[in-house]
Amino acid sequence: MSGSAGLRAADETGVRAAQEPDLRAAQEPSLRAAQENAQENVSPDADFTVRQITQQLFAAKAGEHLDYAGRDLTYLDLSGLDFKQASLARSDLYGVDLTGSNLKGSDISNARLDRAVLIRADLSGANLSGTSIYRPTVYSDMQNSYADAPRFAGANLTGIRVQADLSGADFRGADLTEANFSPLEGRPGQGTLVTLARNVLKSCNFSGATLRRADLTRAVLTFSSLVGADLTGANLSEADLSKVDFSGANLAGADVTGADFDGANLAGVKGLESVKGIDQAINLDKAFR
Repeated sequence: MSGSAGLRAADETGVRAAQEPDLRAAQEPSLRAAQENAQENVSPDADFTVRQITQQLFAAKAGEHLDYAGRDLTYLDLSGLDFKQASLARSDLYGVDLTGSNLKGSDISNARLDRAVLIRADLSGANLSGTSIYRPTVYSDMQNSYADAPRFAGANLTGIRVQADLSGADFRGADLTEANFSPLEGRPGQGTLVTLARNVLKSCNFSGATLRRADLTRAVLTFSSLVGADLTGANLSEADLSKVDFSGANLAGADVTGADFDGANLAGVKGLESVKGIDQAINLDKAFR
């Protein structure tokens, strides 16, 4: 190599070496942002990051209800947060993780909670009217421990649309007027990977709840408590009502065509004389009165 060629090579090497720190410095902010986003598992479509919501809720003063109405919060990990009665009305909460979150008294009306994680979520007294809850994750493992089930005690669930296994959930005193727990497919056997043949509500507590005109077609309510519940005009056709405690409930005008009453407690039930399809109910002779 000639002397002049060697000098040019040395100059180019020096220029590259001088430029490399500048390039690394320019890349570091974007790399840090990417790493932070990866750690937060941020949805590319979400309007907020987990960090932003966490900081805002932590800073909220007593009585201050934050407004996330109509916002996209899809896939965010919001587990363990106290929402302090924030407004989530009309929000898209698809796939959001609400494990152990406190949503007491929050406005979650007309929202989408499909595929959300609701393990031990407390929605007592919340307004979920018109909201959909399709295929949520309710249990932390395959044992399906009822202790993991969400709480809806005293909540407004009017017109809610559910497709789920919510066994063990607490619905005490909740308003489920015109709630829709009917299957998504027209007849059994049409289910796909994303639908259920019937809703499963085993060992749920509906004591004192209002279920006027609620649709519980083919729902499995085995061992559930409906003590003192108002089921006026409810659709219980083909539902599994075995071992259900209906004591003191109002069944006036309800449709029980094809429903299974094996071992059900009908003591003190009101409106039996106006129940539809009772002559087509199954195992009614095995119910307790």
